[in-house]
Amino acid sequence: MNKIKNIFKLLLLFIFFGGQIQGQGFTNCNLVNTSTKKNEQITYKVYYTFAGAWIGAGIATFTNKLETYKGKPVYHIVGDGKTLRTYDWFFKVRDKYESYIDTTTMLPYKFVRRVNEGGYKKFNIVNFNRKMKTASSNDGIKKVPACVQDVVSSIYYARNIDFNKYKKGDKIPFNIFLDNKVYPIYLRYLGKVKLTTKHGVYKTIKFKPLLIDGTIFEGGEKMTVWITDDANKIPVHIETPILVGKVRIDLLKYKNLRNPPKGILKTYN
Repeated sequence: MNKIKNIFKLLLLFIFFGGQIQGQGFTNCNLVNTSTKKNEQITYKVYYTFAGAWIGAGIATFTNKLETYKGKPVYHIVGDGKTLRTYDWFFKVRDKYESYIDTTTMLPYKFVRRVNEGGYKKFNIVNFNRKMKTASSNDGIKKVPACVQDVVSSIYYARNIDFNKYKKGDKIPFNIFLDNKVYPIYLRYLGKVKLTTKHGVYKTIKFKPLLIDGTIFEGGEKMTVWITDDANKIPVHIETPILVGKVRIDLLKYKNLRNPPKGILKTYN
């Protein structure tokens, strides 16, 4: 049941926090956005395998809308995740994650989570006060690092990392706020490779995020992520073992990318 419950959470590529990690957050809080724009939409399909058979289990879509929040221009990112109808009878998932991100700094002002997973429901709003370095939610007020991200904004923030500055094996650390806690995490850069999947052929940047121990994942660097090696840096493929079986996530379709998709060489959709 847990493997279905966490389908959408797998797509939030940077919810890979670890309680025993020693990390230093990004010192640069103001990366320039070159990877996304308003009206961008990216859709993924999630596959689960057990005993060698890959089965389509869920769909997740991320959309970017340009809005105004407290007088400032923001990217309003919405991530919608759901199980396919063939899985709904077993464990129905309808999740929505939202982030309101400053268009200049790529730091979030507000994070909203609406979870409906097999009858379990949770609603939570987090407001970030950048001047006071606090995050306030239903769980209280917490002091946070200056550059802290939420689980959605971190995807778009990390899409603007210049991986050309790193060598194979380098760790790229940053901080995420979730459930009233700050988690220092990192990505381990693995270089650039050509990748072929059932949905396409890509020029990619490859890395491994640190996974939390004690969930459906095994702790450590067991997950592998591939993103396009172009100015968009969109995730195209993810593979990870879980406690029972494996999960694979593939780019299904996209529209309104900010830059020419030079990393997408061929699509089979």
